[in-house]
Amino acid sequence: MSGHNKWSSIKHKKGAADAKRGKIFSRVTKEIMMAAREGGGDPELNARLRQAVIAARAANMPNDNIIRAIKKATGEIAGPAMEEIQYEGYAAGGVAVIVHCLTDNRNRTAADVRSLFTRANASMAANGAVSWMFHRKSRFVVEGEHADEEKLMELLLDAGVDVEDISVDDGTAEIIGAPDAFGAIAAALEKAGIPISESSVIMAPENTTAVSTKEDAKKVLRFIEALEDYDDVQVVYSNLEIPDELAVQLEGDV
Repeated sequence: MSGHNKWSSIKHKKGAADAKRGKIFSRVTKEIMMAAREGGGDPELNARLRQAVIAARAANMPNDNIIRAIKKATGEIAGPAMEEIQYEGYAAGGVAVIVHCLTDNRNRTAADVRSLFTRANASMAANGAVSWMFHRKSRFVVEGEHADEEKLMELLLDAGVDVEDISVDDGTAEIIGAPDAFGAIAAALEKAGIPISESSVIMAPENTTAVSTKEDAKKVLRFIEALEDYDDVQVVYSNLEIPDELAVQLEGDV
């Protein structure tokens, strides 16, 4: 299992703060619509939609909202035409960043994301320049009494699920597996009655880039936060790593 450090604590706290911003419903709704538009409105036959619905339920989205989003995507209810766009680049300290967007206006989103890069003194890169450093992974978060590394590992292994990593920090367990193991992990946790706080297929970095100064760390975190605050941004991935000595200094700032 992976080691734990101060940066892990910061990421968990930041994730909790992001969820409280109220943007999660909007992002999950757009993901449901995009998945249903591409692969149909039946979650049993559409793996991506099934993942989006699981994430929506984990975020306590009402079932009526989920059904409405699917119907908009399949044309039963009028809705906007959405498309996926991905931007790549580098933040302070050479940290690699991937910005995944869902938008109904490609030109607007491109201009706005480019402006956010410019304001942060970050540099945009061509498609593929950064993404080759990342790999798709299934990610689940379990909180509270069920956040027990040994019990979760035993449960998933008994269910025949190939799990790559389970880490626990401050009452929060993060489960990482292969992208095609998403459904099996979700089914095993649900069968055991374990609530899922978060679930998605993410882009995980093969290697991380450690920043060397507190200033660079704050620049990268501010940049990522600005991107995440933009409505058309669905999710931001980076290979940022903050050494323990810097993370200790940052804990009060996050």
